[in-house]
Amino acid sequence: MQTSNVDMNITVTGRHIEVTDAIREFAVKKIQAIHIDYPKIVDVRVVVDVQKDRQVAEIVLFCADHITIQASTAGSDLYAAIDETVTKIMRRMRKHKTRLMKHFRPHRSKSIRTLEQSVYDEDILDQDVDIDAPEDPKPVRISREGYELKTMYKEDAIMELEISGKPFVLYRNARRNVLQIVYKLMPGEYSIIELGNELKA
Repeated sequence: MQTSNVDMNITVTGRHIEVTDAIREFAVKKIQAIHIDYPKIVDVRVVVDVQKDRQVAEIVLFCADHITIQASTAGSDLYAAIDETVTKIMRRMRKHKTRLMKHFRPHRSKSIRTLEQSVYDEDILDQDVDIDAPEDPKPVRISREGYELKTMYKEDAIMELEISGKPFVLYRNARRNVLQIVYKLMPGEYSIIELGNELKA
């Protein structure tokens, strides 16, 4: 079940028409039924407009990663116009997701940087601590949650990173059988940390 868009803010306004509770509830229900996990919807604006010979529904999605998706429909029935506009929005969201998947195919990996990381022996933890050294800052909050380790290609890990909105994705590389962490440096650029061979098993 989709969860990435449950906190989106939906605003319904009218031009030349008073937005009734029925219209607002219909529009909100249709938008909340969108089950596409990318791009993540942050804010939604719905504008309904009644003109002389037609009724118009316009929807604008403001999504994560600075993505804006807009669609409108004109017709004789306002509810049908809202319904058709949501359908157009969903098609355009799928196009964004398809473009993202194509962009991160295996041959498109120029923006991936691999950083080496050493895994220290646990004996280092037993060394004496310098009492004159500044005290380490204490964490403000510590949260604990389960994590499902998946085996996948780095392109799939990047895709999951974009869709999930997580700060990083830990996975087992399907080609090399090593643990890696991928995270975003900036839009369109990613970094991979490869953990030591000791963690292969």
